[in-house]
Amino acid sequence: MFPEPWAAEAFAMTVHLHERGLFTWSEWAEALSSEVHKPGRAEDGSDYFDCWAAALSGLLVGKGVADGETILALQRSWQRAAEATPHGRPIELANDPQR
Repeated sequence: MFPEPWAAEAFAMTVHLHERGLFTWSEWAEALSSEVHKPGRAEDGSDYFDCWAAALSGLLVGKGVADGETILALQRSWQRAAEATPHGRPIELANDPQR
């Protein structure tokens, strides 16, 4: 069902935050739909969970729960960590050479 473990975690995080009352399903559906229909998105839906993560980030920023710059910095840190992690090893933020 999920293409990568992070997608399952994003799904679970979204459900948890909804259950905690951070947003309604209507708000979620609107945020996700907005991301899916942005120009440049994959017509075959292959970037669906990228849209999911962007929608969740947007809601967190919009609700004042997280700062957009902080989210972007963490995304970049995870990417650097992934690139610096030897194949077959777990990706950890500690692997980011700039941390």
